Amino acid sequence: MFDMDLPWWEFIVRGLAVYLLLLIMVRLSGRRTVGQFTPFDLLVVMLLSEAVSNSLSGGDNSLVGGLICAATLVAINALVGVATSRSEKISTLVDGDAVLIGRDGVFFEKVMRNCRLSDSDIEEALREHDCPRSEMKCAFLEADGEITIMRNPQ
Repeated sequence: MFDMDLPWWEFIVRGLAVYLLLLIMVRLSGRRTVGQFTPFDLLVVMLLSEAVSNSLSGGDNSLVGGLICAATLVAINALVGVATSRSEKISTLVDGDAVLIGRDGVFFEKVMRNCRLSDSDIEEALREHDCPRSEMKCAFLEADGEITIMRNPQ
């Protein structure tokens, strides 16, 4: 239970590598992957965790090895949180920026396609904001995957 098959520092290196590579993969997969989980998205996240578990532990099943991996992931996440709160460049790199997806009641088809947004996503956002298209001033896809609608002043 306490005997590790790998040196302690290898768990930290493995945790760092897996964290950074998964962060890159999630950022490349698009904003909607992060913002709104469908059952398919949830399944992918669960399978990702299973797929990388051996990468984290290197086959080690010891309690200490698992705790080192967990502590490494929590520490990296805390460091990323501090870095993104102190640096706009790092925040943009990790979290991304809002994207203008529509203006004056018209949505930009090419931008919507690039952001993997469907017409039903747009209609749902308009309903959530209780805003008909005719009253929409601007629409943004936020970094967290949420669609924000701004109304024309009345």
